Amino acid sequence: MTDQPRRRLVLASQSPARLGLLRQAGLTPEVIVSGVDEDAVTAPTPAELALALAEAKASVVAAKPEVRGALVIGCDSVLELDGQALGKPADAEEATARWKSMRGRAGILQTGHCVYDTTAEGSRYASATASTVVRFGDPSDEEIAAYVASGEPLHVAGAFTLDGRSAPFIEGIDGDHGNVIGISLPLVRRLLARLGVGITELWAPPER
Repeated sequence: MTDQPRRRLVLASQSPARLGLLRQAGLTPEVIVSGVDEDAVTAPTPAELALALAEAKASVVAAKPEVRGALVIGCDSVLELDGQALGKPADAEEATARWKSMRGRAGILQTGHCVYDTTAEGSRYASATASTVVRFGDPSDEEIAAYVASGEPLHVAGAFTLDGRSAPFIEGIDGDHGNVIGISLPLVRRLLARLGVGITELWAPPER
């Protein structure tokens, strides 16, 4: 046991899925949305784009005076298909076309992760991208239309999610399922360790 207070943890993302996974792992982050213009960020490959977006979001929040002393986690996900980075579809038409092009195929869900330690001089950070292969099923045109009409694919990278209505249309994955949902907890642990922080030091005390 230690008498040291737990470090403050901030999630630089408005994703309820990421927040939920962190809470399930015993962490209690605050949420501060970065407001980064995602369309203004570019990179040569989907994996590098996901990382650049995560680093941009984390750095913007880490620079805020009110988070001084906190650990800041930034994430961003894109689906890599045919070498292209697919984020959230712009509208229902694009979501429909996306699903018709994905069905029966496999893509790579790339999630960039960046952790800032704002107590260190110069705000030290560690970052990396986690990659998970996603094997899509073969939903019918009618099933795709019903899914798009639900509105869910308009709010998630790649127009699908592993823990929502599209779950029946995912045949399987190769890699970390949490990474597909939005955040790889094993990678977060490794990035924290690179900054000298043990993830168990951040656990909330058990309820009694």
